[in-house]
Amino acid sequence: MIYLDHAAATPVSEKVLKAMTPFMTENFFNPSSPYLPAVRVRAAYEEAKNQIANFIGAKGNDIVITSGATEANALAFTAISCSEANLLERGANLRKNNGSTPVKSPQILVLETEHASVLENAKNYDYDTIKVDHTGLIDLTDLKQKITAETELISVSLANNELGTIQPLAEIAQIIREERLRRLKKGITTPLLLHSDASQGLALMEINVSRLGVDLLTLNAAKVSGPKGIGALFVAHGVRLKPYINGGGQERGLRAGTENVAGAVGFAKALSLIKGHQSAARKKYMRLVENLKSELKNAKVEPIFLGSSKHQLANFCPVSFPGLDAERLIFMLEEKEVYLSTGAACSASKGEPSHVLKAIGLNDAEIKGSLRISLGTLNNEENIRKAGKIIRRAVDREFERTSHA
Repeated sequence: MIYLDHAAATPVSEKVLKAMTPFMTENFFNPSSPYLPAVRVRAAYEEAKNQIANFIGAKGNDIVITSGATEANALAFTAISCSEANLLERGANLRKNNGSTPVKSPQILVLETEHASVLENAKNYDYDTIKVDHTGLIDLTDLKQKITAETELISVSLANNELGTIQPLAEIAQIIREERLRRLKKGITTPLLLHSDASQGLALMEINVSRLGVDLLTLNAAKVSGPKGIGALFVAHGVRLKPYINGGGQERGLRAGTENVAGAVGFAKALSLIKGHQSAARKKYMRLVENLKSELKNAKVEPIFLGSSKHQLANFCPVSFPGLDAERLIFMLEEKEVYLSTGAACSASKGEPSHVLKAIGLNDAEIKGSLRISLGTLNNEENIRKAGKIIRRAVDREFERTSHA
């Protein structure tokens, strides 16, 4: 097997599994129970949260453990619900300043290439999308033009899940700080928060919430060789959220339910294994991706490599072979035990064209011929060299078939 879809899922590290196992066997106790073995489990859970938080330059109290990135994104959007009580005040401020009528619901701005879990949550509110260029980079001018006095939340992923394009979050945060100052001078009290889904960038980027300037940050264990079904949301001090799951009051009352201790311990262990090694990993993947590209350039259909050459995760190699059917290529490659995808797994399962590829301006033929190749821990020089040859031959065979059709 040659696995080239690490953006969709990663294998759990043996060291991670070893760290988790005791909390699924002998240390099975409910961390909310009062007796000593349970108290020890609670301590292990809190220590895991501290380690997860430390990875991004935060404290354990800033972290809410969730079932994954999708839930963390949904929880982040409840920051809007918490401020709906201020609609009348906001409306009064707007009328005083520009004579407009109060908005019916808070406004959100999201990047047009965001993951479905962000876009679908945005649809519950008055929202607009921010444009990107042909590489998937945010159009900062468009962002500035679309921020209004009632904008409360801006959501931009750290790195795109189909292109690997890395967004300039620090620059976006500076724009937001400037808007906050303008509002203060005008007496407008409407809050403005920055949320980012850092799921894809977590494994290869040194992340610090202060340097990024984010108020809310989504994390996902499944992208860093940790267990599936566990994620986290960083919540900056002073940011109010609405309880997402009601019950026993766990996770600061925001997310009720018996804590997933094994998952949190596994997440923390996974992060400990990559901390300090991101630079070496980037160099490794850059070399492997260049080797792969060199082979693909010899195909009978000239490839178009997607995303930003300067601002892209090192393990991403999204590519289009215009005029070919990527789904047919995937089936051909599967027969050779080479596994990759046409895009995000959630979009592929619906059989819909990628909204990300549409947003960067690809035509129908380019979208239809697009593959998302993402490398990870299961790859090395030998299997990447082999994969490149297998993919190139599949492309050549498909080109010959369509040329004679």
